Amino acid sequence: MESPKEKLRRKKPPPPNPIEVAITAWFHSGALAQHHQQQSLDELVSHAPKRWTVYEPMALLPAGSFATAAWREALLSTSSEQTDELWTRILAEISQRTGGAKLTHLAVNEGIPAALDHSTSSEAPHDDRAPENILRSPTGLHTLYGDFGPATCAGGGPPGPQDFARALWASTRQNGVFQTWAPRWTMFSRGNVKEKARLLGFGDAPNGDEAWAVDLYAGIGYFAFPYARLGLRVLCWELNPWSVEGLRRGAARNGWAVRVVGAAERALPLRELLAGGERIVVFLEDNVYAARRIGELGDGGSGLNILHINCGLLPTSDASWRDAWDMAARSTGDNTWLHLHENVGLVDIDGRAKEVQQYFLDLARESGGQKKAHVEHTELVKTFAPGVWHCVFDLHTTRSKSSNNVT
Repeated sequence: MESPKEKLRRKKPPPPNPIEVAITAWFHSGALAQHHQQQSLDELVSHAPKRWTVYEPMALLPAGSFATAAWREALLSTSSEQTDELWTRILAEISQRTGGAKLTHLAVNEGIPAALDHSTSSEAPHDDRAPENILRSPTGLHTLYGDFGPATCAGGGPPGPQDFARALWASTRQNGVFQTWAPRWTMFSRGNVKEKARLLGFGDAPNGDEAWAVDLYAGIGYFAFPYARLGLRVLCWELNPWSVEGLRRGAARNGWAVRVVGAAERALPLRELLAGGERIVVFLEDNVYAARRIGELGDGGSGLNILHINCGLLPTSDASWRDAWDMAARSTGDNTWLHLHENVGLVDIDGRAKEVQQYFLDLARESGGQKKAHVEHTELVKTFAPGVWHCVFDLHTTRSKSSNNVT
């Protein structure tokens, strides 16, 4: 007779993979054409994805899913209705496993390309140079099932309210903060969850004077939202109108007032734009204008008390570092943290931290020694490639008691 301890030690078998369950049921339903029935179910299952991520109402499969020769042959032999039956079965099984809302959209994730695909007319001069994917558009997303919205904007221009209304918006909640984005138009980096949680650990905004954070690459609010949750007001810059719309929607769901500064308001003085008291103010423009705009407020007591400046661009955010320093130098407070993101080889991290610190020490000397700078910490967020880490260098700037303190 089995003892109680033995019963406790006995492990329950893991539940079957929902994608495998869906494929098996689809296969036995006769979905495959008769002349393909001899195709091995085991082969299809072995080449099927084993993992998924849910961003309601979408399930996202890993890159390369259903792209093997066996799957290409199987899917080519079925009608679109039969293929849709497979996708709906997968969505139903994943929905049942996760226990959340019913999932209605299915897609395969692909990497964000560094450059955009382009085509040339036979009559146009040939140019092999593809434009840089500055907006980090997920052009490789492979949609399998569900309406993700039009692939182009109405009128061929920048997106407007009609385009936003027709798009699919996926969402998630990380560290208690809601975020949303349009998968066809905007990337979402799940791996940033660790860095978001770390920012929340910096503590709430101090009582008394209004305190600010600046996010120079705001996206959909990856790092702006943790600052807002800490009670800071946040001043953002972002180029992608789809990301700005995601930030606006996400801020509203989190209960924060937000003001989007578009082309019609950019000529207004910054002080007027900040007078409404919104928790988040985001400029839909290049961040090269950020330091000048903050400089409009003047030095000393007429400026902003900036506690954090986030430079969150990969593979490096170094193009924004000089401007970030200038903003910190204009802050009315004594302390400002600069969070500088960069991809760095593991063996090079310590050396790069010293280079970063020296860069800012040189800036401190150039600006008269009114600020000191020190890399207090280097956070390894996630691996970007074998031997390469997404790092954040936390540079702490403090106001010098005298210019002689800069070394």
